[in-house]
Amino acid sequence: MGSFSFLVAQDMQEGFNYLETGKYDKAKSFFDTVLKEYPDNKTARLCYGRAVGLLGDSKEAVSIFTKLREEYTNDFEIKLNYAESLLWDKQFAKAETFYEKLIAEDAISFPAVLGYANTLSNLKKYKNALEMVNKALALQKGNPNAMLSRKYIRLGYANTIAQDKKYKEALALLDENLIDFPNDKDTQLNKANMYLMTNDLVNAEKTYTDLGVNPEDSSLSLNGLSLVSHKKHKEKKALDIARLSYEKTKKNKEDKDSHLSAWERYIQALLWNRKFGEAKKEIKKLEKSYPDNSRVLALQATHGMYTSNFGTSLQNYRKILKKDIGSFDGNLGIANAYRAVGDDIKSYTYAFRTLHYYPKQQDAQKLIKTLKKTHTPFVEEKTAFTFDNGDNEAINVTVRAEIPLSVKFIPEVQYDYRTTKNTISMNEATSHDLSLGFLYKYSGRVSLQTRVGVTNANGFTTDYTALIAEAVLKTKPFKLHSLDVGYKRELQNFNADLLNREIIMNNYFLNYNLSTNFNLGWYTQYIYTSQTDANSRNLLFTSLYYNVLHRPGLKAGINYQYLSFDNQVPTIYFSPGEFNLGEIFAEVVSDPTKKWFYTASAALGRQFVEEDPGSSTFRAEAKFGYRFSDRFKTTLYGKYSNIASATAAGFEYMEFGFKLKWYFLQRPIFDKKIRRLRK
Repeated sequence: MGSFSFLVAQDMQEGFNYLETGKYDKAKSFFDTVLKEYPDNKTARLCYGRAVGLLGDSKEAVSIFTKLREEYTNDFEIKLNYAESLLWDKQFAKAETFYEKLIAEDAISFPAVLGYANTLSNLKKYKNALEMVNKALALQKGNPNAMLSRKYIRLGYANTIAQDKKYKEALALLDENLIDFPNDKDTQLNKANMYLMTNDLVNAEKTYTDLGVNPEDSSLSLNGLSLVSHKKHKEKKALDIARLSYEKTKKNKEDKDSHLSAWERYIQALLWNRKFGEAKKEIKKLEKSYPDNSRVLALQATHGMYTSNFGTSLQNYRKILKKDIGSFDGNLGIANAYRAVGDDIKSYTYAFRTLHYYPKQQDAQKLIKTLKKTHTPFVEEKTAFTFDNGDNEAINVTVRAEIPLSVKFIPEVQYDYRTTKNTISMNEATSHDLSLGFLYKYSGRVSLQTRVGVTNANGFTTDYTALIAEAVLKTKPFKLHSLDVGYKRELQNFNADLLNREIIMNNYFLNYNLSTNFNLGWYTQYIYTSQTDANSRNLLFTSLYYNVLHRPGLKAGINYQYLSFDNQVPTIYFSPGEFNLGEIFAEVVSDPTKKWFYTASAALGRQFVEEDPGSSTFRAEAKFGYRFSDRFKTTLYGKYSNIASATAAGFEYMEFGFKLKWYFLQRPIFDKKIRRLRK
C-alpha cells in the first residue's frame, strides 16, 4: 500500500485492512463513509484516493492527489501517492520526472526508489530500472513487492535484448530470476521461447519438461513439448502429446484458459499431421464452446492456409483485426495469407504493421526478407555438357537475368549459346539465342509470361537467323488447380545435323496440375508441334503421384507418355507413328532453404515404339547444391536416360553441369516504395 503516517483521531484500521488485503471496493465504501463525517481528513482522503485508483479509476485518483498536493505542498507521503497515481494512469513520462524529484528530496525512500524503478520499466528503460530496483532491495532486503518488480523488469529486459539477438545475456537474466523464484512459470516460458527462437530444441524441451514439475503447469508443459516435437518434425509425437494435454484439461473444466490452450494446440497438431477433416470437426466444437473468440478465428484461418482456402483465411484474419487492430495473429496471419494469394503489397503492409506493434519480431522480419528476395534482381548461369550413344557431344551455356521493376512487372533477358558436334562425322554447329521478355502478375491467380528474340545458327553447310518467341498464360482457376496455356517457337538444335537443317518448331501447349489435401496429385502436359519441315507432332505426358513424406519431400507415382508424328523420317530424327511409355518413379527433395540442399529422382519403365517389341527404360537425375550466402548459391547436377528421344530408339543420353545464381543487388529496385509502406 505504500508507507504513510496515519494522523487521525478516529479508528480507521478496518479500512486500512481492506486496502492491505486488496478489498478495494470495500475500502472505497469505508473511506467514503468516513469522509462524509470528516470531509477534510487528510488520511481518509488519501486512502479513498488509493482505493479509487486501485479499482481502476486512475484519472479520478490523479485528481484527488493533485488537490491534496495543492493543500499539503511539502507532504512527502502525498507526493508518493500522487506519483503512484500517475503510474496507474499510464502517465509514465510525467511520473519519471516526478520520481526523479522525489529521489533528489529523499534518496533512501524505499517507495520512491521502487516507484521510480517501476516507472522506468514501463518506459522500457530496463537497464536503469534494474539498477533502481536493486537499490530498493538494498534498502529493504527481500521485500516481496520489489522482488516481484525485479522479476518483471528482468523479463522485459531479457525480451528486449533478445530482439537484438543477444541471447546469451538474455538467458543469464532469466537464470537470475530462477534463483529468486525457482521454476517460475513466466521465466521458464520466456526461456523456452528464447530457445525456440535460436532453434535450441534440446534446451527448449528440457525447459518445458522442468515446467511440468508443478502439477498446475502440466498443461503448459505438454503444450510446449508438443510444439518442440513439431519443430523437430516429429509430427506424430507432437499429436500424441497434444492429445494427452487436451484430455487432461477436459477433466478440469474450471480452468478454461488451460483447456482452451490445450484444445488449440491439439487442433494445431492435427493440422501439422494433415488431418484436416478431424481438425475442422474440432474447430466447430471449439467454436460452440468459445463463440466469437479470436483464437478460434485464428485456428479457422490456419486451417484455410493449410488447405489452400485462402479466401476463408483472409476473412477470418479480418475479423480478428476488427476486434483487435494490434493482434499479432491477425496482422502476421493476414500478411502470410496475402502472400499466398499473390498480393505482395498488402503482405508487406501487414508485415510492417506487425513490426509496428511487435518491434523486431522474427517471423515478421523473416517474411519481409523473403518478400524482398523474390523482388530482388538476380542473374542465373547454367552450363551443361551432354553426350549420347550416337556420338553427339554438346556444350550449352545459358545466362538469364530477372530485374523486377514492381511486384507485378518483372522484365527478363536471356542469352543461350550452344555448340554441338558428332565425333564420327565431325559435323559441327553452333547457335546463339538472345531474347527479352517479362512476367506480368495480373493477380495471384493470373499471370502472363512472354519472351521474344532471335536465334543465329552456324551449321556446317548453312548459316541462318530466325525468330524465337514464347507466351504463357498461367492461371489458377480453382483452389488446388493450376492451368497454363502457351505457345513457344524454338529451333531444333539437339545435334549438329538437326541444327544444320533449320527446323523451327511451333509448340502449342497446355499444362494442368491438380493437387489435393490428401497427398494425391495429377499433372498432365499436352503439346502439339508444327514444324517447318512440314511434319507435326503430338505429345502427351501425364503423371499420377502421391506425396509420401513432406520432410524431406518424398513423392512417388506412375507416368505415361504418348508420342506420334504425322510423317516418319527415321533417317533424320526419331519420328514414330506411335510411341508409348509407362514408368514408375520416385523423387526425394530436401529443404531448399537450408545451406546444403539436394534433389534425387529415378524412374523405371517400359517403352513401345510402333509394332516393335517393348524395351526397358531407366532415367535418373540428381542435384546437389550449397548456399554460400542469402545472395549466392551453386548447384551441381547430373542426369541419365535411355528413353527414345530426338535421335532414335535404343538411345542413351547423359548430361551433367552446374548452375550459379547471384542476387547482384542487395534489395529490390523499388525498395524505397516498399519502405514507405511502413507508415
